[in-house]
Amino acid sequence: MSAAAEKGPDGEGEEVSNRRAEEKFLHIIGHVPTGEVEAALSGCGYGPTAEVAELVLKSRVCYSRPKSAVRFFRWAARSVAHTPYAWNLLVDILGKAAMFEPMWDAIRSMNQEGGGGLVSVATFASVFTSYCARGNFKEAAAAFDVMGRYGLKPDAVALNSLLSAICRVEGGAEAAREVFERTKAAVPPDADTFAILLEAWEKEGNAERAKSAFGEMVVRVGWDPANVPAYDSFLSTLVGSGQFDEALKFLQVMRSKGCLPGINFFHNAVDLLARKGDYANALAIWQIMVSEAGLVPNFSMYNGMIALCCNVGSLDYALGMLDEMPLNGVFANSVTYNVILEGFIKHRKAREAESFLKEMSKNEQLPTASNCAAAISLFFKEFNPSAAINVWRCVVEHDITPAEDSARELIAGLLDFGRLTEVKKCADEMIDMRVELSQSTIDNMKRAFIKADKHQSYDHIARRLKRR
Repeated sequence: MSAAAEKGPDGEGEEVSNRRAEEKFLHIIGHVPTGEVEAALSGCGYGPTAEVAELVLKSRVCYSRPKSAVRFFRWAARSVAHTPYAWNLLVDILGKAAMFEPMWDAIRSMNQEGGGGLVSVATFASVFTSYCARGNFKEAAAAFDVMGRYGLKPDAVALNSLLSAICRVEGGAEAAREVFERTKAAVPPDADTFAILLEAWEKEGNAERAKSAFGEMVVRVGWDPANVPAYDSFLSTLVGSGQFDEALKFLQVMRSKGCLPGINFFHNAVDLLARKGDYANALAIWQIMVSEAGLVPNFSMYNGMIALCCNVGSLDYALGMLDEMPLNGVFANSVTYNVILEGFIKHRKAREAESFLKEMSKNEQLPTASNCAAAISLFFKEFNPSAAINVWRCVVEHDITPAEDSARELIAGLLDFGRLTEVKKCADEMIDMRVELSQSTIDNMKRAFIKADKHQSYDHIARRLKRR
């Protein structure tokens, strides 16, 4: 290490010196013409260290100016021995820039440095990624084939790096399968190999290819509870392809082997079953997910399942899920609460709906305008006008709009109960709120007031309606 590397030009500490050196080097690489980079570096007053070289090489500046990055690498190599990570960064910079000939020159230099121990699977993983990013699958596969020349055994780890790089490219699944078929006799695949292929078939929605890969996986590597990504991708592919019944059959086989998928499958399955209204299967899947797989449902899963429970009338189960949500770090919102309230209304659970509205108020969750109107109607039908009026008070207090339906239901209910004094009061309130009263509602009020010989009360309402 040079004296300038140990201390900066002004005798500053090593940490400060390194930081300033890094900033200086990056400025030169980013702004000085490529042909003048080495001279500028030599005259900047700072020498390199292996640590600073790594920091510089992994910067965006070097990736955006690869030729200048190479000049920096060569200049630094005169003073320090580059680490394997720095060499790999150089290979990655060149590969990302599609400078493939210089990239291979760098790899050959790595192989010659220090007895050839610098080249690693990580080096080739970068090569695979660079080729595949440009759709050069054949070149990536050819790189895999020559790993032995650099002292590396093309094993399952290397194969998985290649397959993963291919599969990251849209439409790469078939190319990955071809590589797999060509190499599997010489390079025994492992569980990760199949997980990569199954994820690729999931992205492409190819259930037949997924079934073939899954069957071969079971034969070659057997059942492994830790291989969750493979099981998850396979079942998700079946669900996404509309083969839900088959997915359920495979799930039962997996369970018998002590293996289960991950949250992705359960999310897709619950969502599908909730939309289909298949409560029995949704509940079974939910129990497997929570009790056997030990997975925590997310917000959308809870909302979907709660909606399904409410739709079929399993309201106690829905309330249990609502209470369970915060224990799993998931917090209900107004959508969740309104789904449950709608369930109570739909199934004419008036007392439960009244109680739940109080809980909603306590938790600062407002009912929707449609639920307000439906609740008012239900409470009048169940002979509970005071609860209906309380809902209207909520509409007024929180300005829940549109309020027209709630107003119509409230006036209709009050008229049925002959509570004309409250009709007049509420009508005044509605007029003040600029709620549009339908002609049928106005006509019903007129008939009721005239029949009760309360012409003055109706005339008051009529005058106010005309002045609006």
